[in-house]
Amino acid sequence: MVQQFTNLQVNPSAEVIRVGALELRFLVTGADSNGSVAVFEMTVPAGEKLLAPPHSHDAYEETICGREGILTWTVEGEAIEVGAGQALCIPRGAVHGFTNHGSEDAKALVVISPVAIGPEFFRESAEVINAAAGGPPDRAKAIEIMRRYGLAPALPPSA
Repeated sequence: MVQQFTNLQVNPSAEVIRVGALELRFLVTGADSNGSVAVFEMTVPAGEKLLAPPHSHDAYEETICGREGILTWTVEGEAIEVGAGQALCIPRGAVHGFTNHGSEDAKALVVISPVAIGPEFFRESAEVINAAAGGPPDRAKAIEIMRRYGLAPALPPSA
């Protein structure tokens, strides 16, 4: 029996989501891949960083493929620079975050497998972060969204 494939297309999602100064362009979502993978391009302007707290996730690996510039990823306390043509796989459970210390914008392709988060997570996060208009976002709301999508914020100990 020969399986028929229909509706195959390049970049079936192609949705752009702006989270503060960061720009995410979803190329493939879980809906496009039957839950096997999500792929998005992330643009991080010079001097910008992940606005959410460092975090971990147990449901998937996150692979970063550098395309332009350099992003510094901190994984379990170790700083790792990822530039064009390089890749970093962040294992499940590893606490991580990123910063663009460079003077040029950085672009990376991000692969999440299997899919546990997608555009919905980033749309909700964007609402909270963008509502802050450059100020600090509502931390409680941001953390609630992270936890609902299976991300565990690595919060500093309470005083």
